[in-house]
Amino acid sequence: MLADHQIVDAIKAGDLRLEPFDATMIRPAAISLRLGSDAAVLCASQPIDARDRETYPQLTTRTPDAQGRLIVRPHEVLLASTFEKITIGDRLTGMLDGISDVARLGISVVLSQQVSPGFGAPDGAVITLEIISRLSQPVILYPGTRICNLMLMRCGRANNSYSSMLYNHSSDSRAMPSNWAAYHEQVGTGR
Repeated sequence: MLADHQIVDAIKAGDLRLEPFDATMIRPAAISLRLGSDAAVLCASQPIDARDRETYPQLTTRTPDAQGRLIVRPHEVLLASTFEKITIGDRLTGMLDGISDVARLGISVVLSQQVSPGFGAPDGAVITLEIISRLSQPVILYPGTRICNLMLMRCGRANNSYSSMLYNHSSDSRAMPSNWAAYHEQVGTGR
């Protein structure tokens, strides 16, 4: 796992790019990512069949309110982008994790924790975060503030970059829904 000075070295070497970059987001063994203002709520009106895109939850855009805040309602699933566009080189991999200060407000920040080598190549991409309120009252979040940490590890050079895989999220510029069914329709499997 990369320590703070190694994260700085990876940025200087171009193995990690964050736009915009804020040096104050570097932690002892991670770099914090901030909440973007692009968000959508998952809304389902029927059971979800993972193999059938027609049953997938609809995304309802959630724009910041007049004060620039994002409201997360009780037990809601909010998909929101990171503020930063990220590019991870082919010799790094990342692990995404929520921060304890946010968890102590009853908010879970999750998604697929692993961020693959080559994510965001070549031009950078936001990461879609899944934000869930565990409380019975709304929680107000502020775009531009720390929401999660990206821990980075060195790895051997992958034969295939994440950005070359089918239905990847390496060019996402906003919070995006699942590609799971489309991928499995293409490769002909339900796994």
